[in-house]
Amino acid sequence: MNLKKAVALALATGMTLSLAACGGGDAKTSGTPAPAASGSGAATGTEITMWTYPIGKWGGTEAKVDEIIAAFNAEYPDIKVNVEFLDYTNGDTQVTSAITAGNTPDIIMEGPERLVSNWGAAGKMVDLSDLWTEEATADIAAVSESVVNACKSNDGTYYEYPLCMTTHCMAINKEVFEAADAMQYVNDETRTWNSTEDFLKAIAAVKASGQVATPGIIYCGGQGGDQGTRALVNNLYGGTYTNADHTEYTANSAENVKALQTLSEQVKAGNLTADASFQAADELQAFANGTAAMTFCWNASNQAQYASQVSFTPYAVAFPTDQETPALCGGIWGFGIFDNGDEAKIEAAKTFIKFVCDDAEQGPESVRLSGFFPVRASQGDVYAGTEDEARMAEFQVMMPYLGDYYNVIGGWTEQRTNWFNMLQQIFVSGEDVQTAADNFVEASNAAIK
Repeated sequence: MNLKKAVALALATGMTLSLAACGGGDAKTSGTPAPAASGSGAATGTEITMWTYPIGKWGGTEAKVDEIIAAFNAEYPDIKVNVEFLDYTNGDTQVTSAITAGNTPDIIMEGPERLVSNWGAAGKMVDLSDLWTEEATADIAAVSESVVNACKSNDGTYYEYPLCMTTHCMAINKEVFEAADAMQYVNDETRTWNSTEDFLKAIAAVKASGQVATPGIIYCGGQGGDQGTRALVNNLYGGTYTNADHTEYTANSAENVKALQTLSEQVKAGNLTADASFQAADELQAFANGTAAMTFCWNASNQAQYASQVSFTPYAVAFPTDQETPALCGGIWGFGIFDNGDEAKIEAAKTFIKFVCDDAEQGPESVRLSGFFPVRASQGDVYAGTEDEARMAEFQVMMPYLGDYYNVIGGWTEQRTNWFNMLQQIFVSGEDVQTAADNFVEASNAAIK
C-alpha cells in the first residue's frame, strides 16, 4: 500500500482526537514509552526516538506512522526512527519521569503549551530557530501570525516547528434550531452568530419550542474541553483570558464578568443548564443523543467521532460575540527536540521534522493524518479532492477566526483547575460573579513562575 492510500484509509476510518488540545482524547498508549537509545544508533547512521501524544491518527495507530517513516527512509536510509505513543492520561507523567531520569526521547510531538511554555521554558528543548527560515516563517505567517508567536518563547527562541492547527468552535442541532425559527440568528456564509443578543434570542426560542431537555449545558466537572467554556465567556463581550504579553490572567475584566453574569442569568432562566458532574465528554454525548441542542466543545475531529451516533445535522458555528469577528481558541501541533547533548541525534531529528512538515508531497500527507489543517499557506487545501472535502470545508471557514494563543502563559495546569472551580461557584453554587472571578485571577496569577 502506498503512502497516499494509507492516509486515505486512515481518514476514512474516522479520527479519534476529541479533546486532545485540552488534555482529553481517547487514544491508547502502546505501553510505557521506551527512552531514546543512549548510543549512536545503527552502525551506518543515527537512531532516534519520537514520542507523540494522540494527535489524530498520529497517535495510537502505529501502522500509519510507520508509513511516514518508510517514506522518510526512502530518502534518508541511514536514520532509524523509533516511535512510541503517549496518551493524555499518563503522558505528562511519563515525560516528567523521563526528564528526571535523563532519558528523554529525541523528538516529541505536541503543542506550545508543553513544548514552549513548559519544557522549553525549563531549558530542556533545542532551539529550532534554524528551521524557521525566512521562507518558512513567511509561509506560516501567511496563515496565522498567532502560530508563529505561539511557537517561540518571550525571548524569541523557537521550541516548536508546527505541522497543523485547528480552531475550536461550538455546534448546534440544525433541525431543532430550524423548527424553533432560530437559524435566522446565524450567518450561514461566515458561520457566525449575528450578535451576542441574537444568540440569547436563539437559545430562548429553542427552550420555548420544547424540543429538547435543554438548549445547552455549561459543563463544570473537569478540565477536558475547557477551551469551549473559556471561548464562550471571552467572546460574548470581547473579553480576554490573559494580557497581550501572556504574563497575567485577565478573566476578571469587566467584559468577562458581564459575560459570566449573562450566562448565570440564562442558567437561572432555564435557557442553559449548568452541571458540576458533567465533563466535556458528557456534554458532547448529550448533544449527540439529542438531549441538548448545542455543544460548546466542537471541532472537525469531534464531528467525525460522533458522526455515527447523531440522527440530525451538527452545524458548526463560531462562538457568539458583540465584536466584529470571533476570537476562537485553537490547537497548534508540531515537533520539539529534547536537548540530549548528542549533536548527531539533534541533526537527525531536524532532518526528520523538516521532511514531515516541509516536503512537498509528505507535508500535506502528514497534515491529513492529523485530521486538522496545515499551518503553511503553500500547502493550500489539503482535503480538496478527498472524501473529506465537504466535511472539512465548514471548519475551514472558521480558520481565520483563530484568536490569541494565550495557552503559553505560565501556571497553565493550575488555572485549569481554578477555572472549573470558578464555574461551579458561579453557575452551581450561585456565588457572586465578581468575587469568584477575582479569586480565579488571584490564584492563577500566583501560579505563574
